[in-house]
Parts: sequence; C-alpha cells; structure tokens
Amino acid sequence: MKIKYLIIAVTALLLTSCATKYKKREITNSVMQEIYEEIKTPYKYGLVMVPTDNSYKMDCPSVFRKDGKWYMTYLIYDGRGYETWLAESDNLLDWKHLGKVMSFSENEKHWDVNQKAGYISLQDMTWGGSYEWEKYEDKYWMSYFGGDSKGYEAGVLSIGMAYTKEAPTKPHEFQRLENPVLTPKDKDAKWWDNSTMYKNSVIRDKDKVTGHDFIMYYNARGDSINPAKGAERIAMAVSNDMKNWKRYGDKPLINHHKGISGDAYIQRINDTWVMFYFGAFWTGWNQGAFNRFAVSNDLVNWTDWKGDDLVKSSEPYDDLFAHKSFVVKHDGVVYHFYCAVNKAEQRGIAIATSKDLGKSKLNFVAPPEKKEKKKN
Repeated sequence: MKIKYLIIAVTALLLTSCATKYKKREITNSVMQEIYEEIKTPYKYGLVMVPTDNSYKMDCPSVFRKDGKWYMTYLIYDGRGYETWLAESDNLLDWKHLGKVMSFSENEKHWDVNQKAGYISLQDMTWGGSYEWEKYEDKYWMSYFGGDSKGYEAGVLSIGMAYTKEAPTKPHEFQRLENPVLTPKDKDAKWWDNSTMYKNSVIRDKDKVTGHDFIMYYNARGDSINPAKGAERIAMAVSNDMKNWKRYGDKPLINHHKGISGDAYIQRINDTWVMFYFGAFWTGWNQGAFNRFAVSNDLVNWTDWKGDDLVKSSEPYDDLFAHKSFVVKHDGVVYHFYCAVNKAEQRGIAIATSKDLGKSKLNFVAPPEKKEKKKN
C-alpha cells in the first residue's frame, strides 16, 4: 500500500510540475527591464557576410546549429528577386557560403517563379538552448514568401511552405507545396494583410495555447480603405499539419499604425516569450529601421518594449538601416544578427553582441559610383 501511495504522490507532483512549468507571469515594467538586460547587445562586432560585388544584396539571416556547427539561411537579391542560400560557421563570426536551397523557377507558370524568401521553421526556441532545426513528419520545413513579379519585393507576395527529408546542412533544393498557403487574395484575408505579405516565422505551440499545433507569425501590408498604402503589421496564423493555415484573431499582434512592424522571431526566455522584430518609419523616413522586442505569457497578447532600441544605425556600414533580427545566446554571449544597410544601399549581415568580441575586418566592396546629374 505504501508503494501505491508513493506512486500516486509522485504522479501528482509531476502533474503539478508540468502544469506550472509554463505558468503565466504578469508582464510588468520590471519584467520588461529584466528581459532587456538579458538580451541587450551594446557591442557591434560588425559585418560577417557581405556580397562580393554590388550586383546583389544580402538579407534576413536565420541561424541554426547541427552536429557542433552553426548554419545560416539568408536571402540574396540580384535585381530579379529573392533566392534563399545557406552558409556555415564554426564560431558564429566567420562564415562560408555553401549554396542555394531555394532558387528561381524555370517554369514561368509557378506562382513563386521570381521570389523565394525562406525562413527556417520549428526551431528549438529555448534561449541559450540547442537551436536545433527540428523535424515534423520526418521533414525539415521552411516557410517563405514568394511571387511572380521581378524586382525588390515587387508585386503581390504570398506565403508558401517548403520542406526536405535531406540534411539541411547541405545545399540542395527544398520541395515546395504547389500553391501558397496564405495570400492577400484569400476570401478570409483581413484588412491588415489584403495588399501583400512578407516574412513568416513558424513555431510549435506545444501547449496548444491557440488550440493548434503550429503558429505562424507574419508581417503584411493592408488597409480597409487603401490596401496598397497601408502600414505593415505583425499578425498570426495557425495550423495542425504545416500545410493548411488559417488566420488567428481579429486584430494584428504588433501594430504601430505607421511604417513597418515586421520580421518576428520568437524565443522562450525563462517563463516568458520574447518576440524580436524590427520597426521602421513610425515617425518618418529619417527615423530609419531598427530592432525592437515585445514580451508575452501566452504567445497571443504582446507587451511592447518602450525603451531603447536593441540595435539601431550607428556605424558607416549600417547608417541607413539596422534591422531584421535573429538572436541566439551561446556560451553566455548574446549574438544579435541583423541586416546592415549603408547610405550607398549596400546590404549585408552584421552582428552585435553582449560581450566585446573585438571588431570584424570585413567591409563592403567599394560602393557604386553615383552618376552626376546633367546640367541644363
């Protein structure tokens, strides 16, 4: 009998522990400050990935770890549109290009023929954790935005899903679902995403807070009166199979009513969820683009940080924009990857850190010469 009661007691204790593991924490000003102190990166290491010439631009890093090495998916824009590439590193600072994972289509009828901007899905979100790219149905998944128009984020962009059963550390073409999973033309499109759609980030909802297995955070432009001139906001969609998605909620999660709020990336820091994202042009063009964060205890309702930017323009290589976060903590150091854009509109990938690691020796190639205006 004693053994029976002991088993019951241990089971009850385990159930209680599981139930309180993700106990909701009130998001107070002191909690926000605590998070800021944990994630801030005051030291700019500098550029870690740059184009070899001025005919293309780098953008949107996503970083994961496998077999003791670090890998990065990132975007290349070459004038036609976005393709998704892969790089590797031993130390998070020195990177080597490996090759493409999503390329332009040869078939002009593909809905995403000229744009394939991919982001890793279902990563271990634990702050300071493994940063492993996890599988679903024995596949590695990427969400991406795509379109058939040529140019920088041109035309109507929609969201698609891609996957592979092969090792994600080797450059190869991911397979793509035939049709997009969310578009601005959907019958259930909302006022905030009825113009065009951009970056998307997919996580597991292990506790089914939303009642679903997966959550997609995405940013999109829209407006109830003039969609094309609307602001860009962050919203969410949900799925149970990574293939069929539906919008969740009746309002955006992050909305500054002007400019851009975009590129959400989620981490679990202790008992709170942190969304890294970027803002731009809230008070005008001169404000530039900068990285911010918000905090939640339920993945749905977010409290916006009101203090200093996590990363903003301050150096010659990022004096136009410093934006689009991907943040990891490894061996006690926070590495904040971001897209650095200078006033010559050269675009590469830079890092800011929580510890002074010195300065990168990498620089952009000589900027393109400006054409002199002809005098009348």
